[in-house]
Amino acid sequence: MVFVPSIYHLSFDEQRNRYLEHNNSPTDTGYREFLSKLKNEITPHLEPGQIGLDYGAGPGPTLSGMLESDGFKMEVFDPIFENKIENLERSYDFIVCTETVEHFLEPNKDFQILHDIAKPGGLIGIMTSILYDGIEFQDWYYRLDPTHISFYRPRTMRYVADRWNLRYSSPVNNVCLFNKPVG
Repeated sequence: MVFVPSIYHLSFDEQRNRYLEHNNSPTDTGYREFLSKLKNEITPHLEPGQIGLDYGAGPGPTLSGMLESDGFKMEVFDPIFENKIENLERSYDFIVCTETVEHFLEPNKDFQILHDIAKPGGLIGIMTSILYDGIEFQDWYYRLDPTHISFYRPRTMRYVADRWNLRYSSPVNNVCLFNKPVG
């Protein structure tokens, strides 16, 4: 894992302003298509009516709306735009986390939260740009966003699975699925 030193972290207001520069609207078909990468990988493992959480939903929750259209019940949480702490006090059948883990200030804390709120048998789907072998970090476009402070390698994701006793798969590049065993 590559972690940006705290001296380079943006303030809360700077982060919020940077996120508002993104064009991540629920009506943007390109953005919806982008989010479909995780949606298409996680939904075959879900049952209609299950309850999910969009963790790091941003200023315009989109994936949660897409999943609701498919018959799932969704809640949202975002520390800046949807800071609904009460949504972290219940358990979920599944959790989606798109383009969020790279913003984690304390990855161990956030992964612990994801683990704790996933029901036994639950699924955690994460989408982020992974630092694969062959990518030169200094030239990598993903590191240029000043809000991106945590970068994960495939072995980092395997560590997460081992650390929290989760089953792990990466069905396509930049998508990681973690299944919390029953019992």
